[in-house]
Amino acid sequence: MSLNGKVAIVTAATRGIGLACAQRLARDGATVYLGARNMERAEARAAELNEEGCTVHPVYNDASKRETYESMVEEVVAAEGRVDVLVNNFGTSNPQKDKDIKTTEYDEFIRTVDMNLASVFLASQAVIPHMATAGGGSIVNISSVGGIRPDISQIAYGTSKAAINYLTKLIATQCARDNIRCNAVLPGMTATEAVSGNLSPEFREFFLKHIPIKRMGKPEEIAAAVAYFASDDAAYTTGQIMDVSGGFGMPTPIFGDMAEMDAKR
Repeated sequence: MSLNGKVAIVTAATRGIGLACAQRLARDGATVYLGARNMERAEARAAELNEEGCTVHPVYNDASKRETYESMVEEVVAAEGRVDVLVNNFGTSNPQKDKDIKTTEYDEFIRTVDMNLASVFLASQAVIPHMATAGGGSIVNISSVGGIRPDISQIAYGTSKAAINYLTKLIATQCARDNIRCNAVLPGMTATEAVSGNLSPEFREFFLKHIPIKRMGKPEEIAAAVAYFASDDAAYTTGQIMDVSGGFGMPTPIFGDMAEMDAKR
């Protein structure tokens, strides 16, 4: 129970990586608030975890309504007196519109960058004064390997995640004096419902050729990295950008072709 006694907020926490993070933190002993727009779903997820003996509550947060970042934090502080951990999990992209520099419309680019950056900036800005008053805390940003490895598509999403990586380091630098740590976890291709449902078997096979571990990540594996940064085990770790992608992009660019050739020998 490495997070026993801690109070945590996880944004976009009713499914996928966000839900996995909330589950892990709650099972590690934290009181967890599920930031969500769909409160009915958040209440259902909270009830499921509470049946296990966890302590989980829903809290309203709509990324399209900026004032709800502050109201989310204030509601949790009013109930618990503190926030020790903030997991900024929200992220958005429309692959049908977010393509390359030649075809992506400016309004779509700005919308994606704005929402993704605002989700980290506003939530962090709201929670930092409370963490400072309480003697410290941990902010964990869910970024993406797309923020460090350029792709042929999703220019807005990649740009926003690259900015979040840098924002992570800035927060870590500027808030260290208040004993507030800030780190980022960068998932690779992760087997969430949203990802798995949109991948053709052909693309999946092609992509997996370039992952040394040869499989998609699991949401709970991303959550394990988040739990480490959230815990006191990482008390001397801040400003770090942790790639959790099975080694994607690490070896030579022709790794996938070479591995395939080797397998056929």
